[in-house]
Amino acid sequence: MTQALPTKLPDLSSLRQKVGAALTGFLDTKERAAPGIELLHLTTALRGLLTGGKRLRSLLCLYGWQAAGATGDMTAAVRAAASLELFQVFALVHDDVMDDSDIRRGRPSAHRALATAYTDSGGPGSRAQAHGLGAAVLLGDLALVWSDELLRTADLSPGRLAQVLPLVAEMRSEVMYGQLLDLQTTGRLTGDVDTALHVIRYKTAKYTIERPLHIGAAVAGATPPVLDACTAFGIPLGEAFQLRDDLLGVFGDPAKTGKPILDDLREGKATVLMALAVQRASTAELKTLRELVGRSDLNEEHAAAVRTILNSTGARQTVEEMITTRRAAALAALDNAPFPGSTTASLRRLALDATARQA
Repeated sequence: MTQALPTKLPDLSSLRQKVGAALTGFLDTKERAAPGIELLHLTTALRGLLTGGKRLRSLLCLYGWQAAGATGDMTAAVRAAASLELFQVFALVHDDVMDDSDIRRGRPSAHRALATAYTDSGGPGSRAQAHGLGAAVLLGDLALVWSDELLRTADLSPGRLAQVLPLVAEMRSEVMYGQLLDLQTTGRLTGDVDTALHVIRYKTAKYTIERPLHIGAAVAGATPPVLDACTAFGIPLGEAFQLRDDLLGVFGDPAKTGKPILDDLREGKATVLMALAVQRASTAELKTLRELVGRSDLNEEHAAAVRTILNSTGARQTVEEMITTRRAAALAALDNAPFPGSTTASLRRLALDATARQA
C-alpha cells in the first residue's frame, strides 16, 4: 500500500486567511444569535483585536498538524488553530488590564477602547475608566469561553478530541502560572536570571510555541515521538522569542513593534535583560537602576539612562547571545525530528523570522 503524503500547507498568507475566515464565520454566527444588540459592544472590540497580529500560535498549530503526517481536509485543524487566536485575545486583554497598558498592536488596548466607546455613546466620563476595565474583563472571559466552544465544534472525532483537550488544559494552566509569576516578580529589581527564565518558559515558551504545535499534532493523532520533537524545538525557540521581545520592549521602534518602549521599564518587568544588568552593574549604575526602573513617571530621558546601563554592563549583548544559542538548539532539534521535509523547512524559516525580527 502506498503511504499518503502529508498535505502540503498553503503559503502563510493563505493560512492566515483561512484562520481569519474561520473566526469571522464564528463571530457572525454568534452575533446573529446574540440575546441583544448590547453584545456588539464586545464583539466589535473582539473583531478589532483579531485584526492584525502575526497569528503565530495558529500557524504553529497547523504546522503541528502537518508534522504529525496529516492528510486530507484541514477544516478541523483550521478551527482548532482559530480557537487559539481567541484564547490569545483573552490572554492579551487581561494582561493589558493587569499591566494598565494603553497600546496593543499599535491601537488603544481593549479597556481603553471600551472606555472611549462608552463615552462616545453618551456614557458619563466619570464612569469611563471603571466601565472600560469591567467590560474588558468580560471581553476576555467571552473570548475564553468562545475559544473552548470553537475547539469543541471543530468536528474532531471523540478520540482525537480526547487527545487534544488535555493538552489545551495544560496550556491554560501553564500560561496562568506564568502570568502569576510575572505578577509576583514585576517591580522587584533583582539579579535572579534563573527566575526570569522560569517566567519565560511558562508565560511564553510553552504557551506560544510548544503547546500550539502539540495541539495541532494531536488533531492529527500524533505519536509520542512527534510530540517530543515538538517540545525539543518549541521550548528553546519560545525562550529565544521572548528574549527578543524583551529587547524590543526597551530598544525597539514603537512604529514597527506596535508597543510602547517605556512600559516594561515603568512596570519594572523582571526580565532576563534587567537581571543581567543588576548582576553586573557598578554601585552607581545599580543606584540609577533602582531610582528609575519601576517609576510610573519614567520618561524618555530616564529610559535612555537605563539603556546606557543595559549596554555598558553587556546585558544587551548577552541576551543576544542567549537568543543565538537557543535558536541554534531549536534548529538542531529539527535535524532529528520525525517531521515531513516541508514541515521542517517551514519551522526553520519561522524560527529565523521569530528570533531575528526587529519589529
